[in-house]
Amino acid sequence: MFVIFGATGKAGHMTATTLRHAGLPVRAVVRNLEQAVSLKQSGCEVVQADLTNAAAVAHAIAGAYAVQILCPVVPADDPHASDTMRQMIQTAADALRRTPPAVVLGLSDFGAELPQGTGITMLFHELEHQLKTIPTRLTLLRSAEHLQNWARVLPIALATNTLPSLHAPLDHPFATVSAHDVGLAAAQLLQQEPANDQPHIVSIEGPRRVSVEDIAQTLSELAGRPIKPYAVPRANWPAMLARGGHSADYIRLMSDLYDTHNAGGIDVETGAGEHWHGQTTLRMVLGALLARATVPAP
Repeated sequence: MFVIFGATGKAGHMTATTLRHAGLPVRAVVRNLEQAVSLKQSGCEVVQADLTNAAAVAHAIAGAYAVQILCPVVPADDPHASDTMRQMIQTAADALRRTPPAVVLGLSDFGAELPQGTGITMLFHELEHQLKTIPTRLTLLRSAEHLQNWARVLPIALATNTLPSLHAPLDHPFATVSAHDVGLAAAQLLQQEPANDQPHIVSIEGPRRVSVEDIAQTLSELAGRPIKPYAVPRANWPAMLARGGHSADYIRLMSDLYDTHNAGGIDVETGAGEHWHGQTTLRMVLGALLARATVPAP
């Protein structure tokens, strides 16, 4: 049995359905059963569990051959976001230590090897640290920034013809990836026999690196209107994030992340494991996002 946590997310859903298409048994772990209709239709066993509930997590992994685990992002208004995510990591790791499956795959992040100064990515460092204590064949799949995250600012860009960004400078290329490519890679890795008992680290990004200017230009071409990139001044980050409903703790996590990212401190770890490239392009992802968006008339 392959147990996939976060199975209603973009990466998790792709992992679960890819394994099912390969004829493998999948238990999809979700927080909201109403979002699991397509998973049931693909033949997944669906169970409900929150990573803060130790008993539910233990039930979800019972009898598993392989488990795909992640650190779910909590609501942005959680006043204790970092503590909540640490609790989820601890709960999952404790359950896996009690009944370790043969294989564990942790969905992680570029920069997870760094112990401090990376904001929300420090939670992935904690996840990796906890998973390394479990007697299992461990794979850590570190992904670049998910392109689908740009959906959050797409309505603003379409309404104002301006694409705001915390990335700077605007012309600097950085690593991104489609969440679907992450899910495909995870499904492939879960079916592999690790070469040894050491953690297998795979870093994945898209076919090429892009800048905010590239994103704005591609969005302009797809939307049929000029959309200009805009680097939000550092001093304005807290107020902008607060208007978006982010708690003070979440604002700190996001600000620390982008400070380090903009300084060039987050990338593929040198000499660690394998470096994969997904095939989904920026244009493909933005096109799909636009197809679901309400585009104001030019």
